Amino acid sequence: MLEAVPAGLYIGGQWRPSETGNTFPVHDPATGRELAVVADATVADGAAALDAAAAAQKGWARTAPRERAELLRAAFDAVLTRADDFALLMTLEMGKPLAEARGEVTYGAEFLRWFSEEAVRVSGRYAAAPDGKTRLLVHKRPVGPCLFITPWNFPLAMATRKIAPAIAAGCTMVVKPATLTPLTTLLLVQVLEQVGLPPGVLNVIPTSRAGLVTAPLITDPRLRKLSFTGSTEVGRRLLADSAQQVLRTSMELGGNAPFLVFADADVDAAVEGAIVAKLRNMGEACTAANRFIVHESVADEFATKLAARMRSLVVGPGSEEDSQLGPLIDQESRDKVHNLVQDAAANGATIVTGGQPVPGNGYFYAPTVLTGVSADARILHEEIFGPVAPITTFRDEEHAVEVANSTEYGLVAYVYTRDTARTLRMSEELETGMLGINVGVVSNPAAPFGGVKQSGLGREGGFEGIDEYLETRYVGVADPYA
Repeated sequence: MLEAVPAGLYIGGQWRPSETGNTFPVHDPATGRELAVVADATVADGAAALDAAAAAQKGWARTAPRERAELLRAAFDAVLTRADDFALLMTLEMGKPLAEARGEVTYGAEFLRWFSEEAVRVSGRYAAAPDGKTRLLVHKRPVGPCLFITPWNFPLAMATRKIAPAIAAGCTMVVKPATLTPLTTLLLVQVLEQVGLPPGVLNVIPTSRAGLVTAPLITDPRLRKLSFTGSTEVGRRLLADSAQQVLRTSMELGGNAPFLVFADADVDAAVEGAIVAKLRNMGEACTAANRFIVHESVADEFATKLAARMRSLVVGPGSEEDSQLGPLIDQESRDKVHNLVQDAAANGATIVTGGQPVPGNGYFYAPTVLTGVSADARILHEEIFGPVAPITTFRDEEHAVEVANSTEYGLVAYVYTRDTARTLRMSEELETGMLGINVGVVSNPAAPFGGVKQSGLGREGGFEGIDEYLETRYVGVADPYA
C-alpha cells in the first residue's frame, strides 16, 4: 500500500520533487523502521506553492457553492472507500492502534461531509438603514489564500478540519504537514485530486525545515490567512510574525485539561471516561485529560479502579489488532513523559502503576497512575502528551474550580457529576472553550472546536468553522425611492 502513496510535493496540480531533489525519511514509531522518503520542500518550493494558490484564488472564489459542495461530498465518499488504507497508514506513521485509526477516518471524513453542507449556506442580509436614507447590503466573501500548518498526532482529521472549510468557502491554500506524519496528508491530496479538485486550490509542501520555508509565506502580502495547530510556544511566534501582514489567524494550541470527579459521580463511569479522555491517541492529544482532580471522598476508589483499568490494557504496535495502546511518536517525546513522572515522584507522588518505558523496540511507555501529586510538580503544569494520569484531590466545589482554572490554558475540561445545577455552574465557571459533562470525548465536526486563554484563537468545525475563512463586506446603496 505504501507504494501507492505519493511522496512528492503537490504544487499547481502537479506532483514533483523538491527544487533540490532532497528528501527526508518517515519512520514507524513502533519499530523504528523507515517507511518512506518524502520530498523535502525548499524556500523556492514554498514560494511556488503560494504562487499557484494566488493564481487560482480568483477563479476558485467564483465557482458555484454547489460545485464546491459536491466536490467535498465526493471526497467524503472517496475517503471512506479507502478507509482501510488511511487507517493502516496512520497506524504505521504515528503509531495509534488500528481501532483508533479507523475512528479517526470516520471523524476526519465527517469534516468533508459537514462542510459540503455548509458551503451552500453562506448568507448575508439586506436591510433599510434606520434613517431610511440607504440600504444596507452585507455579504460574505472568501478571505483568500491560506497557509495551514498541521500537527502529527491526528494527520487526517487535522488536515480535513482545515482544508474542508477552506474549500467550502472558496479559498485556496498551501499546506505544510508535520514532518513526522506527512504520508496521510499526501494520500488525502491524492484523493482530492482524483475527485476533481482544480489545480492550485490545494498545494502541499512537506519539509524538514518548517520555519525556514513558511516564514516568507507568512510575510507575503498575498497570503491572507494562517491556521496552525500545535504548541502554544510556536503559536506565539507565528502570531507575532502574522502581525506584519495583519493576517487572519486561527490558533489551536496547547492544553492542560482538568478532569473533575465530584463526590456524587458514578465512579465506574468516571473511570471509563478517564480512560478515553486520557489515553486517546496514547495521550498525545491537546484534548487529553492532563490533571485528574477528584473529590477526597472518592479519590482512593477512583485511583484504584483507574490503575486496574490501566494495567489491563494491551500495549503493542498499533498494527496488531489486539493492541489498545501504541507507542509515543519518538524518543524525545517518551523521554519527556518519563522525566515528568520522575519529577512528580521526586516531589512525593506515589506511582500506583506503570512509571517506566516499556523495554524493547519502539517508543512505548507503560500506562501510569500517580497519586499524591504535589501542586508544584511539573506534570500538573506542562502538557504531558503521554499515557500518564496524575491524581490530586479537592475539598469542595469552590476549591475544585480554583484548581481547575489555575493554568494559562483553557482548551477543554471534563466534569463527572449527577447534579444538574452543578453542571450549569461548571459551564459558567470553568475557563475553557469546551466542556464534557459525563463524557470523555467532546470533539465533533458539528461542534465548534477551540479554546480560550493561551489555548488559542478561533474555532474549527460547527457552524462557526466556515466563518474563519470568510470576510464580511458591507455595501451602502442609495435609497431606491429617493
